[in-house]
Amino acid sequence: MQIIDFIAGNGAWSWVVGGLVLLALELVLPGGVLIWLGAAALVTGFLAMSVSIYWPLQFVIFGVLALIAIWLWLRFRGPGIVSDRPFLNQRAQRYVGREVVLDEPIQDGNGRLYLDDTTWRVHGPDLAAGARVKIVDADGAVLRVEAV
Repeated sequence: MQIIDFIAGNGAWSWVVGGLVLLALELVLPGGVLIWLGAAALVTGFLAMSVSIYWPLQFVIFGVLALIAIWLWLRFRGPGIVSDRPFLNQRAQRYVGREVVLDEPIQDGNGRLYLDDTTWRVHGPDLAAGARVKIVDADGAVLRVEAV
């Protein structure tokens, strides 16, 4: 109840100070959400300065503004960071679609394949060594293959 008493006693200035604190926290803890909460608090504070608004309505205004601001930010923000190396931590995914020749046979659905500098486990139909296969999926460190 101390927060409610503080806001009721200090009125609009508590929203302005709270908004500035949230904007400052965005500098320390970047993520994009605190900036919109801070903006909603500042707008609520300036609105409360210009028009006499009872404190429960101030909370409603802040909540609505915060939800609208975050929803708009999530809806209209760009695609984020586009990497020049999209498979950096998904090494097996870069082999999907590639056709290779089996070094060892696939028996009982499992086998091994030497690709670039790594021996990969493969899963697919039983095939003899030397058969040509296409990598259709990667599940962790297991490449799923089909006969070509």
